[in-house]
Amino acid sequence: MTTTHAMTLGNFSVSLAVKDIEASRAFYQKLGFQVFAGDQAQNWLILRNGDATIGLFQGMFERNTLTFNPGWDASCNTLPEFTDVRELQRRLKAAGIEPVTAADESTKGPAFLMVIDPDGNPILIDQHV
Repeated sequence: MTTTHAMTLGNFSVSLAVKDIEASRAFYQKLGFQVFAGDQAQNWLILRNGDATIGLFQGMFERNTLTFNPGWDASCNTLPEFTDVRELQRRLKAAGIEPVTAADESTKGPAFLMVIDPDGNPILIDQHV
């Protein structure tokens, strides 16, 4: 993992808070999205259309959420080098942005944090590796 000065957040997707995952899946498939990962029985699916990625989450989020995955490329492959979520958290705090949910800085590996932008939009930084 690298700790360069760039604020590299990782793979980007939009996580949509949906009311009916089946209706949403059918709708987005008509727009050319294909299921890439997830489990509809558990109320979550990841869909892709080219480089565009959206997550459908029923009952998991209150609002649509911008999601970044440090350590992953667009196909969810682990990158050889990336900025760890805990380092990103330290940089955000140094810049005056306090997470509403913080990663445990005493751990390694998977962790997440969440910040809220000035308009109330949640931003999830969710590291899976």
